[in-house]
Amino acid sequence: MHISCGAEKAAVLSEAFQLTDLAQEEKALLESPLLPAELSLVIPTFNESGNLRELIRRVEAALAGVEWEMIVVDDNSPDGTSALAKEIAQEDPRVRCLRRVNRRGLAGACIEGMLASSAPIVAVMDADLQHDERILPQMLAKIRAGADLVVGSRHVDGGSDEGGFTARRAAISRFATVLAKKALRADFSDLMSGFFMVRREIVENCAPMLAPTGFKILADIVASARKPLKIEEVGYMFRERLAGESKFDIKVGLDFLGLLLNKVSGGRIPVRFIFFALVGLSGVAIHLLTVNAAMSAPGMTFPVAQSIAVVVAMTSNFYVNNLITYRDAQLKGFWPLLRGLLYFYAVCAFGSIANVGVAAWLYNIEHAVLVSALAGVIMGSVWNYTLSSLFVWRKD
Repeated sequence: MHISCGAEKAAVLSEAFQLTDLAQEEKALLESPLLPAELSLVIPTFNESGNLRELIRRVEAALAGVEWEMIVVDDNSPDGTSALAKEIAQEDPRVRCLRRVNRRGLAGACIEGMLASSAPIVAVMDADLQHDERILPQMLAKIRAGADLVVGSRHVDGGSDEGGFTARRAAISRFATVLAKKALRADFSDLMSGFFMVRREIVENCAPMLAPTGFKILADIVASARKPLKIEEVGYMFRERLAGESKFDIKVGLDFLGLLLNKVSGGRIPVRFIFFALVGLSGVAIHLLTVNAAMSAPGMTFPVAQSIAVVVAMTSNFYVNNLITYRDAQLKGFWPLLRGLLYFYAVCAFGSIANVGVAAWLYNIEHAVLVSALAGVIMGSVWNYTLSSLFVWRKD
């Protein structure tokens, strides 16, 4: 009887010790830190709440056996993308969210996400599920083998953009790629790709030279790298978007054109100033058209027609600059727009004085009409750009 009771007590104690050991193992497992990530996936988002969970599920399946993290960089999406990303982060510590307020733009989001990573390798991909996450292991293998940059390409074997692009958008993409390859002397097929993997140290080194505006960060990294990069490509099928809307529009093309001009100039001319100058040129055309139209009115004198044209051109320049050049600081609402317009009139008035003053001074010295006039235009443009940035579209 005593032997039986002793055996039962021993069995109970043994089971209790086993449960204690299991509990301690589980506690140690929960408290143990995650292994350092080898790869950071930077996901710039705007209104992508409908795709985020599915993207993470697909990435997890593709990167089995790889230590990875995901940095969701959200531009304050009204659909709650950042809130969802933070909710997921509570469940999965590999996911974290950077919510950007009063800042907008894919390039800037990518730069901030890559610089927020501590992993030696970073990858950029969209949240819209159009980029094929299944090639991530191939891209990583090429980096491990010595490549500096690996591009997910639609234009090499195994790649295609037919499923995700309209014919017009595909044609624009191909034309922009040809233009960029010539301007930047880049020797790979898909310079317009938004899907790539790169060593983080390369981004760290060229970060001060990267333009935070625009969409095509890959071309900027290649052009800004301090030494030629060893670049490889992996083909993938560009898929159709499942949820949300495409951000591709005419502004993306303008951003890319501005980036090319900036890089061709060796980074000496800011992208924003290039846009400002192009808008100014369009204002000249509007000015001339307005003068011509006004002069057809009965009893119209040239001084009055010229004055009307000046106001119309300045007003046009203001609204186009607000829409494109300064869209990250865009003025909205009746009173902010009215105040900005009046400030812009004042800035342009002083710019005209600077224009005439510099041109007259130089003409008195050199007596060269075209050179003096051009110097005046450049001075007026720089003046208008500087004061517009400081007072009209200032970021509080």
